[in-house]
Amino acid sequence: MCKEEKFLYYHKKLLQEMKVKYLGDGKVVDKFNNSLVSRSRMSLWMIRAITVLLLWSCFVHLVAVGGMWGPRLLKGWPSCFNHHDDLPMSSLKMTSLPIKIAIPPKRIYQNNGYLMVSCNGGLNQMRAAICDMVTIARYMNVTLIVPELDKTSFWNDPSEFKDIFDVDHFITSLRDEVRILKEVPPRLKRRVELGVYHTMPPISWSNMSYYQDQILPLVKKHKVLHLNKTDTRLANNELPVEVQKLRCRVNFNGLRFTPKIEELGRRVVKILREKGPFLVLHLRYEMDMLAFSGCSHGCNRYEEEELTRMRYAYPWWKEKVIDSELKRKEGLCPLTPEETALTLSALGIDRNVQIYIAAGEIYGGKRRLKALTDVFPNVVRKETLLDSSDLSFCKNHSSQMAALDYLISLESDIFVPTYYGNMAKVVEGHRRFLGFKKTIELNRKFLVNLIDEYYQGLLSWEVFSTRVKAFHATRMGGPKRRLVIPDKPKEEDYFYANPYECLQLLHGNDNGNSLDETK
Repeated sequence: MCKEEKFLYYHKKLLQEMKVKYLGDGKVVDKFNNSLVSRSRMSLWMIRAITVLLLWSCFVHLVAVGGMWGPRLLKGWPSCFNHHDDLPMSSLKMTSLPIKIAIPPKRIYQNNGYLMVSCNGGLNQMRAAICDMVTIARYMNVTLIVPELDKTSFWNDPSEFKDIFDVDHFITSLRDEVRILKEVPPRLKRRVELGVYHTMPPISWSNMSYYQDQILPLVKKHKVLHLNKTDTRLANNELPVEVQKLRCRVNFNGLRFTPKIEELGRRVVKILREKGPFLVLHLRYEMDMLAFSGCSHGCNRYEEEELTRMRYAYPWWKEKVIDSELKRKEGLCPLTPEETALTLSALGIDRNVQIYIAAGEIYGGKRRLKALTDVFPNVVRKETLLDSSDLSFCKNHSSQMAALDYLISLESDIFVPTYYGNMAKVVEGHRRFLGFKKTIELNRKFLVNLIDEYYQGLLSWEVFSTRVKAFHATRMGGPKRRLVIPDKPKEEDYFYANPYECLQLLHGNDNGNSLDETK
């Protein structure tokens, strides 16, 4: 035997003797070993159980801390309850959504009757009208029935209030001001079904004394009053501040889109944000707008005839014979895609910026959009960012599509409307409320005349661009007072475009202006 083998042999023998001496014979050793293994397994399971409890406790505490300190902890983690598990929750946050607040206590008042309203027009015209009707109902001390949306207008949208707005939030968030019901009480339901109630259109641009002195007595007399027209039925100015602030509260907090629309808005905004800043272009160059306004600049003869036929097909479009070029020179037409591309370039907009078109189908399709996409290649629409299945629930529902565009417009870095319609005005006012976010208020009368001079070779590009920038330098959605024109409410500034009674002045805004400086 070599030395190593001898060493191992005697070492093994010594260990065997020690086991017998201290632990007894083999049976005792086996018994001891079995006991030791059993205890080891028990200890292992105890350690595992305690470890799991400690980890769970730590997780719960971290969640609590994350809730207190915002997105720094956990809120950036993917959520297993979200349909898009790969998206951080913090990136889905939309600052434009109404803040969730505790349900306020009910306001107790003697009910003077029930007010039913039928809104008319497109989504944003109806949105402003709903704000007015809530305010009117509150100051008449009546109960408002959830407004009925327009289903007979050009868009022929069958959407109900609950399909677009969160109706429960609408009712509960405003219950400290006015009582709102989804339908008339059972004791009056049969009466309403039989049409036994008073219906009328209120006078446009009225003040609160009109509703107190002329409308309230009718509510008390008939118990149920139906207002069948709601657009611009409340004045822009000369109303008590508390009235104006209630209009704002309804608009900026009471009216919240459905969770489905909000979620889709989050997805689109996230897709856009992943590629950097984005501009929303409200390119109101749609067939209905052109037919209604009689604007056909840049259209061929066939398109002009088609637009004319459409205008005559709708009897409630009162103006039939229209001089398109004269109207354009007066700044009463939406900018064409060609004019829009030229204007954005003159303003110095980066050609590589993402431009999201918030609009319906552009008249002339890709052929007319080519002038814009040649200059700004990153033009997108909701239809190009989402699958058709994502938009299936709002297909043929123009108001739900408009609600999605509204949300994305609020979130954009820059908002540019090419026509000053209801969406342009209401979005502009909402963006002011969100901190005077940049909204370029294009002056179409100035622009089209300048564009014509440029096309005629009377202006160089440098002069053209300099004039466009200089003219619009103070038209970026900053703080200012509304223009008031007594007895001409259609010509003065619209309340919802600039609800300055409700705005916190941000002296550090881009223009550096306060209200007093821009009277």
